[in-house]
Amino acid sequence: MSFNAQRDFDHEKPVSVGILLTNLGTPDAPTTTALRAYLKEFLWDPRVVEQPRWLWWLILNGIILNTRPAKSAALYQSVWTEDGSPLMAAGKKQCKKLQQALCDSMGESSDESVHVELAMRYGKPSIQSGLEALREKNCRKIIILPLYPQYSATTTGSTFDAVADVLKTWRRVPELHLIDAYHKHPAYIEALADSVRTHWAEHGRPERLLMSFHGIPERYFKAGDSYPCQCRVTARLLREALDLDEETAQITFQSRFGKEPWVQPYTDETLKEWGKAGVKSVDVICPGFAADCLETLEEICSENRNYFLSAGGEQYRYIPALNDSTAHISALKQIVLERVTRSNPN
Repeated sequence: MSFNAQRDFDHEKPVSVGILLTNLGTPDAPTTTALRAYLKEFLWDPRVVEQPRWLWWLILNGIILNTRPAKSAALYQSVWTEDGSPLMAAGKKQCKKLQQALCDSMGESSDESVHVELAMRYGKPSIQSGLEALREKNCRKIIILPLYPQYSATTTGSTFDAVADVLKTWRRVPELHLIDAYHKHPAYIEALADSVRTHWAEHGRPERLLMSFHGIPERYFKAGDSYPCQCRVTARLLREALDLDEETAQITFQSRFGKEPWVQPYTDETLKEWGKAGVKSVDVICPGFAADCLETLEEICSENRNYFLSAGGEQYRYIPALNDSTAHISALKQIVLERVTRSNPN
């Protein structure tokens, strides 16, 4: 095996600490061609779709990639901005602000000793490009922070796979810290609670608060994925922070795909039931999404709004993701600093 060499490496160069801030990813453009490439990479990941490879290859290439890209492109067009996809725009701001927050906390010289890079599991910038940028800055300790508060093999696990695929080609592997979850970190919970309080201070309180998380197939959970359990912990802690009961603030799961059962209760069905039952107002928050994206801005803001209003509801509001808010950056800073020492690695 040949290793990815660093040419003219300087052994006297000062060492640094690197933070790789990662998220799911985004297509390069809201077009059918770009979506086909993005979906092919995303849906071929065996962590995401656990099916026999030969069977899934036929389904993916014979059906899905011939039908879904055009539909997905139309949805992305509805949320695309001048800065590109909302997820990418938020990620760049998060990266820049986290870098500054860490420098402010660690002292005047920390801008040379700590570096934050943004990477996406699928699409660009890639995990490899992010790690290589940190290696060029001589980061001997690297902290991997996937922006998934709750662990799932489909997200965090897949990110760690991609990191390992890169590092196994390096001659010198850095000290590595993998942050697998922060679903109950006090600063994260407080950031969520603060976003709800701020929203209510401006718009008033609804009858119900719905905490909607991305779903996974039920069989993944039965096979050992801890994701639904961690989502429920986050929901309980947020409920307690807001002094709400289980009827007023409920947890659901969204974005199911295919015909097999996913973890329940489902977001869309719950909203339909509430509308029919006479619930007039609801606010929805998505605590599992660190940045607004297609699943929040289109699926929650538009599609599920229509379900609730069509079923008899009267007022439906979405509470934005934490994105690059001050409270969110502060929480991420605390999570990182818990794994960073003031002294440089050897």
